[in-house]
Amino acid sequence: MAKFGSKKTTGWKATISVAMANYIEAGSIIAAASSLTLWQTYLHLDSTAIGLLSALSANAFGAAIGALFGGHLCDKYGRKFIYAYDLLAYMAGVLLIALSVNFPMLLIGTIITGISVGAGVPASWTYIAEEAPSDKRAAHVGTAQLAWSIGPMITFILAVLLAPLGLLGSRIIFLHLLVIAFITWYIRQGLSESAIWKEGKEKEERARKAGKASQGTIKQLFSLKPNREALFLLIGIYLFWNLTAGAMGYFMPYIYENVGGLTNTQANLLQAFLWGLTVLTTYVVFMKLADKYSRRFLFGLGAVMGVAAWLILTFAGMNWFSLFAFVILWGSAAGFGAQAFYGLWASELFPTRYRAGAQGLMYFLVRFGIAIWSFLLPTVMDSLGFKVAGIVMITFLVIHSIIGILLAPNTKGKTLKEIEEERFGSNGEPEKMVAGE
Repeated sequence: MAKFGSKKTTGWKATISVAMANYIEAGSIIAAASSLTLWQTYLHLDSTAIGLLSALSANAFGAAIGALFGGHLCDKYGRKFIYAYDLLAYMAGVLLIALSVNFPMLLIGTIITGISVGAGVPASWTYIAEEAPSDKRAAHVGTAQLAWSIGPMITFILAVLLAPLGLLGSRIIFLHLLVIAFITWYIRQGLSESAIWKEGKEKEERARKAGKASQGTIKQLFSLKPNREALFLLIGIYLFWNLTAGAMGYFMPYIYENVGGLTNTQANLLQAFLWGLTVLTTYVVFMKLADKYSRRFLFGLGAVMGVAAWLILTFAGMNWFSLFAFVILWGSAAGFGAQAFYGLWASELFPTRYRAGAQGLMYFLVRFGIAIWSFLLPTVMDSLGFKVAGIVMITFLVIHSIIGILLAPNTKGKTLKEIEEERFGSNGEPEKMVAGE
C-alpha cells in the first residue's frame, strides 16, 4: 500500500488544489452572511453579538489576522508548511459552527474559520505564481479567482435550495465546506515545496555562513523604493475596490431585500447569477487573455465597467432593469478586475524571501479596512440613505481605477527571477519600477 501523501500532486492538479483556499474562504463568507439572521433568531442574539460575528469572520478581522501570521510563516518555513495545518484548523472551525447550540460555540468556530482561511490565501497566490510557467502565470493565478467565484455561486444556490430547512440548511452548507476542505487537504499532502523558495533559502543560508546578514524583511518592505511603489499600487487597487466589493459580499442580499424589495430567494438567485458571470469572465477573459494582451487595458476595462454598474444601481433606482444591468456589468467585470490582478501582481512585484509576508500584510490592511466600512455601512444607509452609500462606493471604485490604470506594471511573459532582477538588481540594488504596457 502506498504511503499516505506519497503520491505527488503536480501541474494543474496542484494549482487547483492550492486555489481551493479561495473557494473555501469565499464560501465561508457567503455561508455566514446568508445564515446570520437565522442564527440571530435561534440564539436570540443582540446587535453586539452580530457585530462580533461579522467583525471576526472570514470577511474581516479573522482573515486579516490569519493572513498577517500566515504570510510570515509561509516565507520562513515554506509554502507547503501552511498546507499541512491550515485546513485542519478550518475543518475544526466549520464543524464547530455547524454543530453550534450556543453563542460561544458559534463565535469560537467563526474565529477559527476566519484565521485559518486568512492564513491560506497569501500562500495560495504565492505558490501558484512561483510554480506556474512564466507565459501562463495569469492563467494559473486565475484559478484562485475562479475558485473564489465558484464558492459564492454554489453557496448561494445551496442557500436557495436548502432555505425550506431553515437553520438546518445553513448547517448543511457549512458541512459541505467541511467535506470540500478535507478533500482539498488530502490532495495537498502530495504537493512539493516551491522550487524558487527552496533556492532562495539556500542562497540566504550561504550568505549567512559568509557573514552577510540580510536586512530585515519589514525594514526592506518600507525602505526600498520598488517595494513602496508596489505597496501603493496593490493596496490602492485592492483596498479601494474591496471597500465596495467586500461590503457587497456581506450586505448585498440585505440591500436587495431592504432597498430593492426583493425576497430572500430572489436576492440569493440574483447573487448566484452575478457570481456565475464572474466565473465565466475569469476563465474567458483573465485566464485566456491576460498572458497575451495588455494587462493595463484589461484592468481598465473591468474598472470602468464596475464604476458604470454602481452608477446605474445608485442613480437609476432599484428596478429589474437596473438590477440586471448592475449584475451583468459588475459580475462580468469582477472576473478580470482588481482581485484577479492583485493576486497576479502581488506575487510578481516582491522578492521571493518575503513575497508571502508582503501579501499577508497587505491582506491584513485590506480586511481591516473592510471590517471598519462594513461596521459603518448599515448606519450610513439607515441615516443618510442608500444613494449616499452608493456615491461613497463609486468614489472608492474611481480611486482604485485611477491608481491601477496609471501604475499597471509591465511583467507579462517574464519569469519571477527576471522581474526581481529588473526591479531590485542582480545584487539586490533596487532599479526603477517598470510601468506601462
